[in-house]
Amino acid sequence: MRIILIGAPGSGKGTQAESIREKYPIAHISTGDILRANVKADTELGRNAKEYMASGKLVPDELIVAMMESRLRESDCKDGFLLDGFPRTKPQAEALDSILEKLGISLDAVIQLDVDDEIVVQRLTTRRVCKSCGEIYNTAFKPAKIEGICDKCGGEVIQRNDDKESVIRNRLAVFHEQTAPLIDYYRSKDILASVDAAGGKDVVLKLLEKRKGAGK
Repeated sequence: MRIILIGAPGSGKGTQAESIREKYPIAHISTGDILRANVKADTELGRNAKEYMASGKLVPDELIVAMMESRLRESDCKDGFLLDGFPRTKPQAEALDSILEKLGISLDAVIQLDVDDEIVVQRLTTRRVCKSCGEIYNTAFKPAKIEGICDKCGGEVIQRNDDKESVIRNRLAVFHEQTAPLIDYYRSKDILASVDAAGGKDVVLKLLEKRKGAGK
């Protein structure tokens, strides 16, 4: 099974990916993970990307695409993969098509997680994270037992700068601007499905099972 998840920041891509991987033994691949892995391994691609990241610039598409091709050639992708956060734009989608054609494989589904912007803002502005271990909390439904202190390690629990409302709304605006052409691109290929991202942890898994049962 080869799947792309498309969704705004805070739409629940990570939660849906976890649900899918509990059912199917496929690789979960995110752009962030690939960047961090290449930088940590000190690959040539990682060194080039690090220069852009260190100066606060966006890593160019050609580097991201090259990393993605390398990742998709790894053995754990043989039985399938789930792409989270890639592609983000139509040019990236076209580059991915070229990679898949080169590898002789095709996508099974592109799933859009549809969620209202106000729900995203509510989700993310109430999110908190431990500076030490990375444990995630939420002041609305999963607060730390002692405010500001991590239940697991005792570290400081904070609100990240990118979880502040002004930053979130800017990220959403960028997402909508970049992703609208991408959604149209996959819709024209008759491979796009949209689900209500507020519909629970297993909403994408249920869609995949339904499509599988229908032979699509």
